[in-house]
Amino acid sequence: MEQEGKHNMNGMEMEKGNKENGSRKGVELTMRVLALVLTMVSATVLGVAKQTKVVSLKLIPTLPPVDITATAKATYLSAFVYHISVNAIACGYTVISIAILMISKGKRSKGLLMAVLLGDLLMVALLFSGTGAAGAIGLMGLQGNKHVMWKKVCGVFGKFCHRAAPSLFITLLAAAIYMLLVVLDAIKLP
Repeated sequence: MEQEGKHNMNGMEMEKGNKENGSRKGVELTMRVLALVLTMVSATVLGVAKQTKVVSLKLIPTLPPVDITATAKATYLSAFVYHISVNAIACGYTVISIAILMISKGKRSKGLLMAVLLGDLLMVALLFSGTGAAGAIGLMGLQGNKHVMWKKVCGVFGKFCHRAAPSLFITLLAAAIYMLLVVLDAIKLP
């Protein structure tokens, strides 16, 4: 009788553990899908941002200004290209990590957990570095730099700048989600 009681308790404990693992797996899956959507939206918003304006350029004070057509695109600045690339890499990695999460039923091996943890950590580093690089160039476009006589570009290309800024914020949200995933992954390690 005592053994049956112990056996039933172990069964109840196992059922409770399975429910906790299932809900934890659901939270992780939700966070990964959210990170996938955020990185995809960020890359798309900045990738399609483009603005063309006619800019008057006065070469000589005695002559009338010359009108020049100028275009602002994310591909013209390497920091923005890096930001888009980092988001695309994170998006691809997220698809792979979601597939791993869906395929692995029950407990994952320690090696697989460690690989996912390192991948998530790498995504945090990449997303923050991409945001930092693009943010520095965006700030330069917004404020200019008096020391090297760089003018404010966002005064001319306001629409382009207003598309770049949300992309950076969205990437910061994705990086924060990856930081939470790193914490969840670390908790799972024995």
